[in-house]
Amino acid sequence: MNILVINGSPRGTGSNSYKLASAFLEGVKQETERMGDAVWTEELQVNQMNIKPCLGCFGCWRNTPGTCCIRDDMQEVMDKLLWADVTVWSFPLYYYTVPGSLKNLIDRQLPMMLPFMVDREDGIGNGSHPSRYDMSGKKTVVISTCGFYTAEGNYDGVCSLFDHMCGKGQYTAVFCGQGELFRVPEVSKKTGAYLARVTQAGKEYAHGGISEDTWEGLKELIYPKDVFERMADASWGISKESGEKEADALVFTRQMAATYQKESYAGMERVLEMYYTDTGDCYQIVMGKEGSKVLTDGSRAFTTRIETPLTVWRSIAAGEIRGDEALMKHLYKVKGDFDLMLHWDQSFGGGSGAGGGNGSPETGGKGAGGIHMPDRETNMSLLLIPWIVFWTMAPIWNFWGGLAGITACVLMPLLFYRNKKTVYDCLTGVLTAGCSMALLAGAPARAVIPLSYLMFGVMWTVSCFFKIPLTAHYSMNGYDGEKALENPLFMKTNRILTFLWGILYLFTPVWTYAIMGTKAGYLVGAVNAVCPIGLGIFTGWFQKWYPAKTAQG
Repeated sequence: MNILVINGSPRGTGSNSYKLASAFLEGVKQETERMGDAVWTEELQVNQMNIKPCLGCFGCWRNTPGTCCIRDDMQEVMDKLLWADVTVWSFPLYYYTVPGSLKNLIDRQLPMMLPFMVDREDGIGNGSHPSRYDMSGKKTVVISTCGFYTAEGNYDGVCSLFDHMCGKGQYTAVFCGQGELFRVPEVSKKTGAYLARVTQAGKEYAHGGISEDTWEGLKELIYPKDVFERMADASWGISKESGEKEADALVFTRQMAATYQKESYAGMERVLEMYYTDTGDCYQIVMGKEGSKVLTDGSRAFTTRIETPLTVWRSIAAGEIRGDEALMKHLYKVKGDFDLMLHWDQSFGGGSGAGGGNGSPETGGKGAGGIHMPDRETNMSLLLIPWIVFWTMAPIWNFWGGLAGITACVLMPLLFYRNKKTVYDCLTGVLTAGCSMALLAGAPARAVIPLSYLMFGVMWTVSCFFKIPLTAHYSMNGYDGEKALENPLFMKTNRILTFLWGILYLFTPVWTYAIMGTKAGYLVGAVNAVCPIGLGIFTGWFQKWYPAKTAQG
């Protein structure tokens, strides 16, 4: 398959429309090569070519049929058009049609036509000219971005042009609004998701046709109308009121504020204060029920304050450095309510938007729509149930406790069809089954039960020295699944908590053995539930306190 890309943007390969065309072409290549066919591509960058306007002399029809009298790069274009099986026209929308340089190229295709009048069969216009060459079997794709929030209703001129050129319904058009976002690194997660849809469209095009689901995905707005228009207005860097140029830090803050998700409003206004330590600028984003606004006078008491160099926050927003890593390196500080940082992407739906880095600075990658959950989550309850059953019943009825422990181990796998299993779930089954069988075989309960606590404690403590501590396997569900495992602050918090739980259960066998030597031995299960309850309360507090303390420097 021969593919010709005609990039008509004055920005050349740096254009937003070219990014879409490249993504589409990548999909075509992948699918075509997967099917065992070869792909050859050629690109023409119109901004680098010498293509003069048509003179309207009709010399290519009368004097030198098929050859233009102007000696420039247009002959190369026509040769490539004849070579290509698929021609991809890529360009931004300029004043509701194609850029001027590309219009020159389109006008100069006249030598490829014959001068005779023919009727059209598709009902477009009132006449046409036949092609000088056999163009049957050749395909056309039109890819374009525009600066409006949606492409819908803004491409009438382009569609009319290509309807006349190719025939109505005889070409594939991918039009995308909010095109300027594709050059903004701070929103690369959002635009990257859209480009992935374009790539998928390319794969399906190579396979025979773009599916309805993919078309619907391409029609989806990158941002809602109000959010995009606020971002676009802020990007010009001038005040709406005075028309004067605004400070870069203020422009950046306005764009960040534009991504605020009012759906995250939880019954009270929050004030995010951004203090840029390298520029000395300080601005406040007030987040309320109806939206957000930026204050420049510092008139409100902040609920959360971020002290950061503007350069650092921009790098995080652009995905150049991870926000969680920057926090651990003390490149910025957070004061006040840390909950906003833990749920950044629920408040600011920019994906890798301003301030978010690869999602939230602290959680390291929640998706733009909030927390993304994996298809099958881990579940700590499934880890604990066999132990709890054994510890509760075995001290009271040795035989029935052992039997209940084995029964729990047998039944628990039935629950894993909805949950992801960890190595610790498997280890739990082996250890509790072993302890239960020991009781059934007549081993003394005073030895077996303390030993079970010891094994449980060793399992927790030893996991602290592995790459992923035990608690992280389960608590990651609330922090974007496995992506949380890349977050150093999340991992350090869980390593500390895993160690504390391990130490608790390493000491538990001592008093368990002692209590079981008394008449109150049957109560050991209830006694041993007291400390875990206390440590559980501490865990809930520590999970919030420690990241906030670290963020304060």
